[in-house]
Amino acid sequence: MRSLSLHFHAPSAHRPSRGLSLVELVIFIAVVSAALAGVLSVFMQATGTSADPMLRRQALAIAESLLEEVSLMPFTYCDGDDANVATTSSIAGCAGGADAIGAEGGETRFVSPQFDHVNDYNGYSMSGIVDITNTAVSGLSGYRASVAVATAALGSLTAASGDALHITVTVTDPVGNTLTLDGYRSRHAPTASL
Repeated sequence: MRSLSLHFHAPSAHRPSRGLSLVELVIFIAVVSAALAGVLSVFMQATGTSADPMLRRQALAIAESLLEEVSLMPFTYCDGDDANVATTSSIAGCAGGADAIGAEGGETRFVSPQFDHVNDYNGYSMSGIVDITNTAVSGLSGYRASVAVATAALGSLTAASGDALHITVTVTDPVGNTLTLDGYRSRHAPTASL
């Protein structure tokens, strides 16, 4: 018969221990701290040089309001003062000829004769924001806004047809950052109110 013998070995005194030593732990913390400081400095620099969110939101509100005002104006073949504005279905039917880009006859945004057409706003600008009654809006004196209107191609409408307009509103905040909004308006004549 065979005998089975079991041998037990005592742990070796030269066997490496598992885990981190205090020196390794301190070095690890120092490396992670340096990396974290580098990442945080990038975030701090980006935050410090970015536009103030309040200024950006206010500029956006001004641009949206002005773009909506312009877009809601009539866009017909004839100027709003033309006798045939509500009935003509082509430029040829206008008593005074086609409505040109830009304000005509001394029209302004505020007093009679007032802007009566989308394209009257081309070239309009204001330094210090005022409402439609020319009353300064409190807290917005440092902002500037301008509007550009130009014929554009839109879907099946060509720029040459003049049946679509590209409206660009640019607002500059008090520290000089600019924000631009674009919109389009297509003609639906002969109804003068559209």
